[in-house]
Amino acid sequence: LEGGRKHVTMVNDGNRSTTVVDEILTGIGRLPAVQGLNLEAAGVDYDVKTGIQVDDFLRTRNPRIFAAGDICLEHKFTNTAEASARIVVRNALFRGRQRMSALTVPWCTYTDPQVAHVGLYVRQARAQGIPVKTYTVPMHDVVRAITDGEEEGFVKIHVREGTDRILGATIVGRYAGELINNISLAMVAGLGLCRLAEVIYAYPTQGEAVRQAAQACVQSLAAVAQSTKKEVT
Repeated sequence: LEGGRKHVTMVNDGNRSTTVVDEILTGIGRLPAVQGLNLEAAGVDYDVKTGIQVDDFLRTRNPRIFAAGDICLEHKFTNTAEASARIVVRNALFRGRQRMSALTVPWCTYTDPQVAHVGLYVRQARAQGIPVKTYTVPMHDVVRAITDGEEEGFVKIHVREGTDRILGATIVGRYAGELINNISLAMVAGLGLCRLAEVIYAYPTQGEAVRQAAQACVQSLAAVAQSTKKEVT
């Protein structure tokens, strides 16, 4: 606080920048309300910071007790909590064997512009030894974004290099939370990125950014195939 005005200093890779803001909000997170429940007597392990400990089937150390939602999940999102509740119902009541790790869960931070993500980041894929290729479409190349004056942002879709298998995506833009659902659907349905190039999107919409990324993937793989064909002949 300087001269009655609020200043925020940001440091990134040793570079400092300061900006004046109206308000400063601090996100300190939440703590699970697990103390005082006598969970020890039920054979349920927990941590005061992370909550109830469960396995991939959302089962506690006591096999007759399951947990779902923010009390046991790393990612405390409403959609994740709902999905985990469905898994618990299947596994606890109908002897299902559904794993939480099998879910494809998108998330969105509702800033302006929005930031949305699903699947792996590039660093995560590389850490797993997966070669990655990223197709990026800046919003200033999308007609609807230009028309609406919403040219900030981008669509980045990561695929396994040499294929169109979608590994993950990050979208920044006014409607990022809506656009990420297209990628989530494709991943769950096992559709490659090239298949999205076949979709005719309503025009003009910002969803065209996804189609443009898919078209870039089609062209890239075609060029690789053509190059390989020439080498063989």
